[in-house]
Parts: sequence; C-alpha cells; structure tokens
Amino acid sequence: MQVALGGTFDPIHDGHRKLFERAFELGDVTVGLTSDELAPKTRQEDRAIRSYATRREELAAELAEYAAAAGREYTIRKLTEPTGIATEPQFDALVVSPETETGGKRINEIRREAGRDSLEIEVVDHVLAADGEKISSTRIVRGEIDEHGQLTPDRDGRQPRRE
Repeated sequence: MQVALGGTFDPIHDGHRKLFERAFELGDVTVGLTSDELAPKTRQEDRAIRSYATRREELAAELAEYAAAAGREYTIRKLTEPTGIATEPQFDALVVSPETETGGKRINEIRREAGRDSLEIEVVDHVLAADGEKISSTRIVRGEIDEHGQLTPDRDGRQPRRE
C-alpha cells in the first residue's frame, strides 16, 4: 500500500511520531513536507518556522528509524500547495490528525473530480502531554512542554503545578 502523510513538522514531537508509526504500519510512506513558502500559510498562529532544509534533515532521521523497523520505504517530497501530493494517483491511504481530517476529505473530493479512487483516510488521535492537553509544536516552541509532552520548568526552575 502507498501511504501519504503531510505536514510542517516543526519541531517533531510524539504526536507526529504516532502518525509516522501508523503510516508505516500501512505501507510504504511518502511524506509531503511544507515548503518555506507554504509552511506559514498552514499555521493557525504566527510564529517562526525553521527552514525546509533543517526540517527535512530532522524528518529524514526520524523516518529512517520507522522505515527500518517496519521494513518499509519512505520518500520526502516538498509540498507547495495545501492539498499536496495526495491527489496523485499512486496513493491508497492518507494518514491525518483530527485537525487535518477535513483536508483529507477535500483531497478525496479532488480525487473523485479527477476520476480517481478515494483514499482510505486514517485518523490518528492526539497524544496528550502530562497536563492532559494535546502535544503540539506550538506548545513546544512556547516552552510549555518538551517533544514528549513533559511539562517544562518555569523560568525560576520550578516544575509547573498540575491542576
């Protein structure tokens, strides 16, 4: 099975890793990584995003481990538009998060309009941080949590209280 997955992956965290794991369970994986131009347009917040080259290098290191463990192949391709690579005919499945499920449905509409089969859409639930909120790149960049969802000590070195 040929599986598509897309994102900005800045920085990579355990929620992303859950997406990668599911994708490699299904088949060989092609990851669309947002270009420097597209990445800011896909974010709900205004924050700095590292370069495509930096993100690609880190993504390749992560994917290599999952691919080796699953005995699968992977490819990374640059995304220049939100619907990305998944409209191409070779894909059978698309792995998405709850936030990107609507985009997956839009991709299937585009595929049907082009006379292609719909993709199997695999929705992977969020991974929760230690405080019960979802792990996100934004929370990591803000310094609230680390990539594994552990709460980050405040500026005085105190561990945040859990409510």
